[in-house]
Amino acid sequence: MPRRDWGLKTGFMNLYLTLKTLHILSSVVLVGTGFGTAFYFFFANRTHSVPVMAAVSRLVVRADWWFTTPAVIAQPLTGFGLIHLGGWPWRAPWIVAAAALYIVACICWVPVVWLQIRLARMAAEAHAADKPPSAAYWRDARRWELLGYPAFMAMVAIYFLMVFKTALI
Repeated sequence: MPRRDWGLKTGFMNLYLTLKTLHILSSVVLVGTGFGTAFYFFFANRTHSVPVMAAVSRLVVRADWWFTTPAVIAQPLTGFGLIHLGGWPWRAPWIVAAAALYIVACICWVPVVWLQIRLARMAAEAHAADKPPSAAYWRDARRWELLGYPAFMAMVAIYFLMVFKTALI
């Protein structure tokens, strides 16, 4: 039978490991949902099928609200908790770099959300009118795509920082 140690250290470790689990899960949701929705929306646009574009863009907006937004909020909250509980110095190079990259990703993500909402509306309107998307749709789709690249690369770089952090202290 496992030993039951209800001391302070066990409570601390349970909190730390719970935060770490939530941090990892929210990062998977953030990057996975972001990459997955970008993949489907990117290729839905390449079909030039207005019904497909309208349906996929509507679902991309939902996925961002339901999954990405909570993960965007959870990441810094759990990350700051882990830094504090783990005793990491706030000015450690990997923490500063990860925070800067996260800010870059968020700066890209905010207009992406706005563009996705506009694109979903324009696709729905084009579908309802049985017309192809306007030039504004394609201009916004290109902006959406261009903002996605630095955001995704920033998140990938953050993963590397999390794995190699002790080598960067």
